Amino acid sequence: MIIRCIIVEDEPVSQDVLKKYIADCPNLKLIEVCNNAFEANDALVNHEVQLMFLDINMPRLSGMKFYKSLSNPPFVIFTTAYPEYALEGFEVDAVDYLLKPFPFERFLKAVNRVVERLKKQDNNLLPEKFILLKADKKIHKINIADLLYLEAMGDYVKVFFSDKHIIVHDTLQGLQSQLPQQPFFRVHKSYIIATEKFSYIEGNMVQIGEKSIPIGLTYRNDFLKLIKD
Repeated sequence: MIIRCIIVEDEPVSQDVLKKYIADCPNLKLIEVCNNAFEANDALVNHEVQLMFLDINMPRLSGMKFYKSLSNPPFVIFTTAYPEYALEGFEVDAVDYLLKPFPFERFLKAVNRVVERLKKQDNNLLPEKFILLKADKKIHKINIADLLYLEAMGDYVKVFFSDKHIIVHDTLQGLQSQLPQQPFFRVHKSYIIATEKFSYIEGNMVQIGEKSIPIGLTYRNDFLKLIKD
C-alpha cells in the first residue's frame, strides 16, 4: 500500500526531518513540501493526497484552522512543539499528534495508524457502481462505468457520456469528491477523465472518443505514472 502524502511545515529543519523519515518508509510517497496552508491548499487541488503531516503553528493561517476549513480532508498527522494543542487535534479526528522533536520510531507508529485506517476504509466500502447527480430539475442515476470525462465551466460541470452530456450545478472539485479515485483522474484544472476510456496520448493531449483533452503541466507526471503502474 503506497500512501501519497504532503508536508505542511514552515521550518526548514523540521521539513528536513520529515523528508528523511518519509524517505525511510517504503509505503510513503512524498508529493510536495508546502511552507504554509495556502501552498498546501494548492497541493490538495492539484494532486491526489491521502495524508498530510501538518504543523499547527504557522504564520497567517494555523494548521488547525486550515484543516477545519477543508470539506473533504485527507488523513492528518499533526506536528507541533506545543503539547497544549493535542486535545484539539484529536477533536478533529487526527490520526495522531507528534510532539517535536520526535524520533523515527514514534513517526512510524503514527504512519502505521494511517495504514490501519486505510485498510478498514477499503474493507468497509463496497464498490461504487453509480452516483446521483442533479441536473435539469431531475436527479439522474449515473452509472460509473458510463462516464467518459467531466469539464468545468465556472460554477457548473459538464458530465459527458458516450452519446450525451448533462450539466450539473457544482464545482469540479465537488464532483471529484463523489467519484471513486479509480478509474478517475484529474488531468487538468478543468478536466477529470475516466482513465480506462482514453485511446491515446499525443503530446500534452489525451484522446477520449472524439474529444482531445489537455493535460496540465502540474498533473502530467502523476497521470503518466498512474497509467504506467
